[in-house]
Amino acid sequence: MADSNSRQDWAGLASDLAWGHSGGMEIVFNVTQEGDGGFVAECLSHDIFTEGDTWEQLRDNVREAVSAFFFDQPKPAGIRLHLVRDEVLAFA
Repeated sequence: MADSNSRQDWAGLASDLAWGHSGGMEIVFNVTQEGDGGFVAECLSHDIFTEGDTWEQLRDNVREAVSAFFFDQPKPAGIRLHLVRDEVLAFA
């Protein structure tokens, strides 16, 4: 799990990336892979969370969650999925 400083750094990056090249808003999700192989996605700029057993299912669930979140607002122009890989190396 990321500490609060790195989370704030990612939130700043999400804010910087919020407006895509076409001038429309782009939102960013941090995606982590669970021990069972599934994926969890957390939006850095909005309270949107979802999961999926496969990458394809996660993509579908992210689209559905974003559509539901923005049901009465303009939809983002793009969604960025940022796969976060956490690896611990043994060092002797």
